[in-house]
Amino acid sequence: MQQLAYDMLRATEMAALAAWPLIGCGDKNQIDGAAVTAMRQSLNQAPMRGRIIIGEGEIDHAPMLFIDEELGLGVGPEVDIAVDPIEGTRMVSVGQHNALSVLACAPRGCLFHAPDMYMRKLVVRPEAKGAIDLTRSLEDNLRSVAAALNKPLQQLQVVILDKPRHQADIRQLNNLGVKVSILPDGDVAGSIMLCQTNSELDVMYTIGGAPEGVLSACAVKIMGGDMQGMLIDSLDAKGWSDLNQQTAQQERQRCQHMGVEVNHVYTLNQMVHTDEILFSATGVTKGDLTDGVRKIESKLQTQSLFLNGIDKTQRLINTLHER
Repeated sequence: MQQLAYDMLRATEMAALAAWPLIGCGDKNQIDGAAVTAMRQSLNQAPMRGRIIIGEGEIDHAPMLFIDEELGLGVGPEVDIAVDPIEGTRMVSVGQHNALSVLACAPRGCLFHAPDMYMRKLVVRPEAKGAIDLTRSLEDNLRSVAAALNKPLQQLQVVILDKPRHQADIRQLNNLGVKVSILPDGDVAGSIMLCQTNSELDVMYTIGGAPEGVLSACAVKIMGGDMQGMLIDSLDAKGWSDLNQQTAQQERQRCQHMGVEVNHVYTLNQMVHTDEILFSATGVTKGDLTDGVRKIESKLQTQSLFLNGIDKTQRLINTLHER
């Protein structure tokens, strides 16, 4: 695994560089397509027998690296890969901050294998490890985390995504008096930010994509935080419609085929049952975790956050690329 570190970093760098010229173009599928093609080409040059275990794209019918797609040169370690070539495609399309290219890999069989569907996620900083239980209410979890951190509930800092499905949750958080940080997109970045040393954030609660859930779990595992996830179908996540009902039936069938359960709580160790993890996130646009792609004279610079669960390191890596 350790020998694949550069290849994983290179893959997110190439995806970010491919998306960069399209910032502000307004076409999400064009951005996804460019990043997916670049990441696929890069991963196919790696000395590994890789398999996409979960990936972004199916849920919104975007270009994607397919679940169970085989990648690499066919030699070297067998690895499972979770990918989101662009986390925050909408943000790239309108030129907003905090878009990343993200992937994580681990030995074969060690990452959660599930469809691209919705996942309810609860993440806490390392000091609150063991204080969460998704079978309980959001309020109960927040009170448990506050007790673990030895702070009043009103001083708790909670991160949530700015989505219509979260409006009732945001009202509840406001009524409880906790401090709320609302992100437009990017729950992988949110998970990492609250696990960073000296972070002012305490909890992230969100309903988002399962690929981002597995990617978050990889980062949280390396950084010592805690997380639980629950797969939910489109009816539960988005409300009733004929389309959502049809999609939910397909999601449940895929879950049954892949041996996972809807509305079942998966712990961090069930989603990622190894410490032998490599995680790479490269900025496309400027953000809280990394800088975006930048022109420096005749070159392009990328900045990446690279987390290595094997040697327990966290690196911020600047790379200059010939154009």
